[in-house]
Amino acid sequence: MQQDFKQGVDFSHQLLSEQIAKGAKLIDATVGNGYDTKFMAELVGRSGTIWGFDVQEEAIKRAKERLEKASLKEQVKLINDGHQNMSNYINQSVDGILFNLGYLPGGNKKVITQAETTLQAVKEGLDLLKAGGVLVLVIYLGHEGGREERQVLFDYAIELDEKAYNVLHYKFINQKKEPPQVLAIKKRTN
Repeated sequence: MQQDFKQGVDFSHQLLSEQIAKGAKLIDATVGNGYDTKFMAELVGRSGTIWGFDVQEEAIKRAKERLEKASLKEQVKLINDGHQNMSNYINQSVDGILFNLGYLPGGNKKVITQAETTLQAVKEGLDLLKAGGVLVLVIYLGHEGGREERQVLFDYAIELDEKAYNVLHYKFINQKKEPPQVLAIKKRTN
């Protein structure tokens, strides 16, 4: 059966599905409404662990409700703090990290991810990522600060040592409404 190419979030989920096994340890760096958190909890199963970060209490509350409804709360630790502080809470290596940048859908559109804190979080995330692990960013350009955030992340990612990392950029080049782009960083095993 033929299908269209996947949009950003669906492609990010596909990447994680191909790379992550049951029992894995993952970070949801931007919990939002909890959809990605729920997906990740289902992916790793009851033997896995998810750490979820968000600066907004409302996001943590919504995600907690979503996880409880799906009986997935046990393997998830929700943390009301910025993703740039992830290493304050996690002292072990992880298999994967997902960032879904921008703002909380249905929330205050003035509260957005910031280029400098996201870059700090990516650097911390790569330090936590085990060999063979993957860090995936879904990047939105349509809101104020989105283009700057993308540029800062790309400037950093393009300089990563090719012997240590593989970096992938996924975007639709013929769509006018600026759909989200995906930046994926795989920590090489050799």
